[in-house]
Amino acid sequence: MSSKRAYVTFLAGNGDYVKGVVGLVKGLRKAKSAYPLAVAVLPDVPADHRKILVSQGCIVREIQPVYPPENQTQFAMAYYVINYSKLRIWEFVEYAKMIYLDGDIQVFENIDHLFELPNGYLYAAMDCFCEKTWSNSPQYKIGYCQQCPEKVKWPASMGSPPPKYFNAGMFVYEPNLLTYSHLLETLKVTPPSSFAEQDFLNNFFRNIYKPISHTYNFVLAMLWRHPEHVETEKVKVVHYCASGSKPWRYTGKEENMDREDIKMLVKKWKDIYEDKSLDYKNLAMDDNAKLNLLIEVLDDDDAITKPKKAPSAA
Repeated sequence: MSSKRAYVTFLAGNGDYVKGVVGLVKGLRKAKSAYPLAVAVLPDVPADHRKILVSQGCIVREIQPVYPPENQTQFAMAYYVINYSKLRIWEFVEYAKMIYLDGDIQVFENIDHLFELPNGYLYAAMDCFCEKTWSNSPQYKIGYCQQCPEKVKWPASMGSPPPKYFNAGMFVYEPNLLTYSHLLETLKVTPPSSFAEQDFLNNFFRNIYKPISHTYNFVLAMLWRHPEHVETEKVKVVHYCASGSKPWRYTGKEENMDREDIKMLVKKWKDIYEDKSLDYKNLAMDDNAKLNLLIEVLDDDDAITKPKKAPSAA
């Protein structure tokens, strides 16, 4: 059984999210992580974007899309449908344990210790239900949020409160082919819902989900929705998922984006992204460490040039 570990992210299309992934790998580097970043890319990610990622020391793995069963579901965001392809990271069984991070996440402190969490569980931070993207949910409609369940209590008339629900932008998991097969089989008979793969993963892993601190996946809405729970100096991982917060296209014009704490967090991301000393080619890494990463990239070369064709879940 493999003892290898890695971080992993997901990239689709020819847009500017590649900048987010470059920022992420440089952030991991600045935090002195001991583990590489694998990037699961769909076939539509252009060659020049892949070259950028490899030049930054990423391990590029091409995957085929996974689609949910067809129906008329209105996703909270139209592009969420492509995120079902993230399920393929359970196929990366050359690694014993991985930490998934969305491309709009930045790691500001070393979180390698999360790899030491006991096996057999999925670890992730609980989400916040207070933003308008949740407007169709019963939680939003009654003002209930699991971040502060004492503020607006779940009505007894609606039965038991919903189970703990994680944000799927960051999670610790163990790749496993049997789990992957079960994921696809379950997807075939699971109608899509508003939050796409996030809803699906929450339902699939509901019995083994273990919450971890929101400091490991700090969604920016916490700043204005739950300021009483926020200590920005303790935040290790920031998730720039709020509308208008992507640092590489930030203007400050969208709602809440002119806040000083938002400006500070965007600047922190940009400082890492623009730091040439964190580029892989400029890294003052000892020769053995660089050689090991190069070997890792070469080991995965077949995955870049000869992707496995697999059926969709539809």
